[in-house]
Amino acid sequence: MAGSSYSGGIAERYATAVFEIAREGGAIDALAADLDKLQAALNESEDLRALLNSPIYTREEQERGIGAVASAIGLGGTLSNTLRLMATKRRLFAAGELVRALRARIADERGEVTAEVTTAKSLTAAQRGKLAETLSGNLGRDVNIDETVDPGIIGGLIVRVGSKMIDTSIRSKLGALQNTMKEAG
Repeated sequence: MAGSSYSGGIAERYATAVFEIAREGGAIDALAADLDKLQAALNESEDLRALLNSPIYTREEQERGIGAVASAIGLGGTLSNTLRLMATKRRLFAAGELVRALRARIADERGEVTAEVTTAKSLTAAQRGKLAETLSGNLGRDVNIDETVDPGIIGGLIVRVGSKMIDTSIRSKLGALQNTMKEAG
């Protein structure tokens, strides 16, 4: 987990700068749309995740790669340039944390709450909408879904809103079953 807090600290510094630039330029909505595009690409492309996290790529290869991805998915200049800068500094591994940090700042600015949702495979637009609607009804506030794909949970969802967590993943159910069997055996 130390790596996670390390990348979180790095991401927070970049997020502060990107958010302030977007706010000063009145481009919060454009930044939010760019974050959706980037998160979708991260969720769908194993190659992109490898580019961000693998040490076998040089700084130049990472910068060219993330620049090509940013152009292909239509990211705006601020986020695109930030990702390229992160590549030159060997900080692309913090891109997922950057997305989370920026979404949290945008939600805070808009008075919304963000639900961190981990799924085994990407949610469809209909599933995201239904989940957001259900959570909004329970929380009494608008909810943004910050989705992360982790095939390791096998199926189901893990939903975190603030300090609350709901874990309906098959991995956790199998773990509970394994513990029950150990106690019985």
